[in-house]
Formats: sequence, C-alpha cells, structure tokens
Amino acid sequence: MTAARSTSGSTRDGTAVLWFRRDLRLHDHPALLAAARDGEVLPLFVVDPALWGPSGDVRRAYLLRSLRALDADLGGRLVVEHGEPAEVVRRLAQRVGARRVHVSADAGPYGRRRDDAVATALAEDRRELVRTGTPYAIGPGTILNGSGRPFQVFTPFSRAWSEHGWPAPADPPGDVRWLGEGEGVDGRHWPAEPDLGDLTLPEAGEEAAHDRWQEFLEHGLADYGEERDRPDHDGTSQLSHALKWGELHPRTLLADLRRQRSDGARTYRTELCWRDFYADVLWNRPDSAREYYKPQLAGLRYADPGEAFTAWAQGRTGYPVVDAGMRQLRSVGWVHNRVRMIVASFLVKDLHVEWRHGAREFMHRLRDGDLASNNHGWQWVAGSGTDASPFFRVFNPVTQGQRFDPQGDYVRRYVPELRHVPGRAVHTPWDVADGYAHGYPERIVDHAHERRVALDDYARVKG
Repeated sequence: MTAARSTSGSTRDGTAVLWFRRDLRLHDHPALLAAARDGEVLPLFVVDPALWGPSGDVRRAYLLRSLRALDADLGGRLVVEHGEPAEVVRRLAQRVGARRVHVSADAGPYGRRRDDAVATALAEDRRELVRTGTPYAIGPGTILNGSGRPFQVFTPFSRAWSEHGWPAPADPPGDVRWLGEGEGVDGRHWPAEPDLGDLTLPEAGEEAAHDRWQEFLEHGLADYGEERDRPDHDGTSQLSHALKWGELHPRTLLADLRRQRSDGARTYRTELCWRDFYADVLWNRPDSAREYYKPQLAGLRYADPGEAFTAWAQGRTGYPVVDAGMRQLRSVGWVHNRVRMIVASFLVKDLHVEWRHGAREFMHRLRDGDLASNNHGWQWVAGSGTDASPFFRVFNPVTQGQRFDPQGDYVRRYVPELRHVPGRAVHTPWDVADGYAHGYPERIVDHAHERRVALDDYARVKG
C-alpha cells in the first residue's frame, strides 16, 4: 500500500521522527499526519529488548514480516534500530535534528513507563515526544460512569462506548518527504527472522489486512453472528493480529460497519468494543495484567503445572476439542476464540492450573498476543476477572465440541490420530471401537469429577 510517496522537494522546514510501534501502516494514522506537518519525516522502529525478549518466535516472525511490508511501502526507508528506546530515540532525533518525535499513544503499563522515560530523555535536549491518537477506537481512560469512575462490567461500558462514539478515519497522508538510509542515517539493524519450521503465518502488512477485511465484509460479515462460534468454519475475520500490530485501525472497520445493518455487523462491533473494554480495564488497573482483578479469587487451590500442563500445552489431554485447539496454536500461532475459552477452562477448572500459566503460554505462542485482551480473557474464564457472575461457568469439553464442531471437521483437521473417526463421534473416541487405534491418548482426567472439585473450591473461596 503506497499512498505516502517520497517527493524530491519540500517547502516545509524542519524534521520529525515518526516512531512506529503498534501502528504499522500509512493510512488512518493521525501521528503520521502530525509528523508530516513538521516537515521531513524519519520513519523509525525500535527493537526493544524488554518486548522482544519475552516474545515467542511466532510473534517475532510476524512482526518482522509486517515491518518488511511497511518498509516496502516506505520505499525501503524504514530505520530499524535495536536498544533501549530512551537512548535510541534520543540519538536518532539528535542525528537528524528533529525537534519532535511523534508516536501513537501507548496504553499498556510498560508502554506508558517507556514513553515517559523517552519524553524525559528528549526534554534534556529541548525536544518533545508528541503522542497523537490511540490503537483503540476510543482511548483507554476516556469513558467513565455517572460517578466519574471507570466501568468494571462490560455491558454498561458498551452502552457508554456506543453513546460516546469515535472519530472518523484520519485523512489520507498525501505526499510525505521520508528520510531514511542513504540520507545520513544508518539504520538497517534488522533481527534475523526465527525459523518456524512447519508453522504457517498469514501474509503480513497493511495491504494484506485491508484485503482480508474487504473479503470478510463481502463474504463473512452477514453471517458472523452465527458463524463466529464455529471453529470448523472460516467464520471470523482473522484480523486480530492486524489489529494487534496496527496494520489497520479499528476506527477504519467501524466506519465500514456503520454502513452495514446486519446482525453480524452489530456483533462484530461488539467484539471491537470488548477490545476497547479490556484496554480500559488495564489502563485503570495496570496490576490486573499479572495479578487477580478480584483478589478474593487468589485464594483458590491450584496444582503445580507439571505433567498435566505439558499434556495440555502439547494437545495430549485425551479431550479432542481441547487437543485440537492447542495443536492449532502450535500449527498457525492462533486459536479460534470459542476454542480459546474451552482450552482455558479445561486448564483452570479441570487441571486446576492457575490461569497465569496459561496466559503466559498463549502470549508466547500467539501471533496476535495482546496483553490486555489475552490476560483479561483468561481472568474472565478463571472467574477472577470483570464478569459479574463467573463462579459456575465450567466448559464441558465434550458438549462444547459437539455443539460448535458438530461434524468433527475441526478436530480431524488438527488431530490426525482421529481422522478415521467419522462425524460427531470424533468428540468421544472412548465410545468408538477403534477410537484409539492410531495412538490418540486416553483422557488424563475425568471432567465430571474435576468440575465438582473446582466448584467446591469456588464455593469455599466465595464463602
């Protein structure tokens, strides 16, 4: 996507740095427009050890591919540096004489601390960090209830979110004078892409994200309300990774959804609201990224991860839909949202392993790993999050599979040991004469028993 072209001349004086983070695109980009008004623009991405280090290979690989797509759109001018952002950004701003460094505001706990440190470093040289826009439809911390306090439950937040509204997409960037390599800047310090083996990733970049969105608008949106819970169908937009990295903005999607009147459009809009809600929760409760949103639930009895956790992570629990989900995670770096809830419930309430272990495994392996959505989604399943009545929600892995994968196609796609089992019988291989003929493992726990154990412990803590 090449709307922002380099021009040989400019009537504007001055230079700015545009520091890309979770906004790897050139359209609908308010920080880019602000930087262009300053004059020539140096496009920068900083490989931050604090973020790069904990990331799994899948997220690293997808990020690098997205950066390469952005670099191509910039005509090869993207400057990639590795190091502490406060030092790197300050040095680059000094080198090109930029008075301002422009960014899209970061709402995460680490991102806010990092940006404050960068702003302080720049201020020592009388330079400025300018934060414009947000990765969300409505910036976290904006929406408050009638008492001036943040919402703690989704439904009233969603009503206020809809009433508040969001800006229209930003104007096209027009002509931008981009600085880069060959113009006094040596910044081609790209990390090596990890070897993912047989794991496959979708095409990265802004253009690919927009193409996928247009395809979904035309062929998937109308039925989204019904199809989104079917992992055996291609019923979701598959854009969570594009939203995570800002290859397109939710504001762009909402503008297109406004012209749609289907139930699917309304449901999709609600899913975008959930994304904003969890970011808002994290903004107001940054401790909830790692700690219990409801501290009372920290008193639950949990087992050490051990062999049960390993079996879950490798997709060897003996429960087909759980195993299919965990193998999908390892095959494509993504898991269908309905299945995410099923596998999370199984880990926490059948294996009695604390949600934080599962959240870390997901963040390590997901290409769309987003701290706010991932960790609060895990807390929602575990019963310690924002849900108003979570105590008795225990997903039955058999009936969930039968309901949402009724013919067993999803399981057979990811569990080859069960491909000989026809139809819905694939969800109960223990009832099939040759169900274990190809090496599928037997169940590691009895769901009915473990459900009672989990509910008894919830009752103890709640009481």
